[in-house]
Amino acid sequence: MPIIRTEQLDKIYQDNGIPVHALQNITFNIERGEFLAIAGPSGSGKTTLLNLIGALDRPSGGQIWFAGQDLAGLNKPALSALRLHQIGFIFQAYNLIPVLSAVENVEFKLMLLGMPEADRRKRALAVLAHLGIGDLAHKRPNQMSGGQQQRVAVARAIVNDPPIVLADEPTANLDSSTAHALLDMMELMNREKNITFIFSSHDKQVLDHARRVVWLRDGMIVQDGRPG
Repeated sequence: MPIIRTEQLDKIYQDNGIPVHALQNITFNIERGEFLAIAGPSGSGKTTLLNLIGALDRPSGGQIWFAGQDLAGLNKPALSALRLHQIGFIFQAYNLIPVLSAVENVEFKLMLLGMPEADRRKRALAVLAHLGIGDLAHKRPNQMSGGQQQRVAVARAIVNDPPIVLADEPTANLDSSTAHALLDMMELMNREKNITFIFSSHDKQVLDHARRVVWLRDGMIVQDGRPG
């Protein structure tokens, strides 16, 4: 069973009363364990599609299934629970909590999941160490570089071993070498834990790392396959 399945997915926004088709007739599957990029120029619908896959928004038409479950049948509390338990999010702006240390940012998700304090601290420290940033555990975001903050964001996204991680332009604010190291790290997580990674990006480095690229233009899929 695909982890994500969409059928004739549409998303329409209203711009001063004029309908704007952000996505049109998106039909594709994403299998478990894929390392996939959604690519295309600005305004092609990349982030919109990622938001629909992550249950952050609802489609205007069509259907989307997450591990066989039709998202249209879930109410807001059920969608929130799905996002918390099943999906890790990595954002372009990192979205770390500025008053918390790295380890506190990572264990915040475990606190929401109800894990006891001692267990979540141990788990968060282990994930930071596994990603090679254990020395950052007690630093706050303003004491870290952009690349270090993004690594902490990755640790937070994977700390509960979700089946899927969604990353929206995760390398946009990073230099080339830092972006390459980050992508190598996420690829390792993909291979070690079989976490499905889905990127929204037009960064060539991301597309070179991806094992499948879905190209969008004007809200429609124009190409789907292996890069190159």
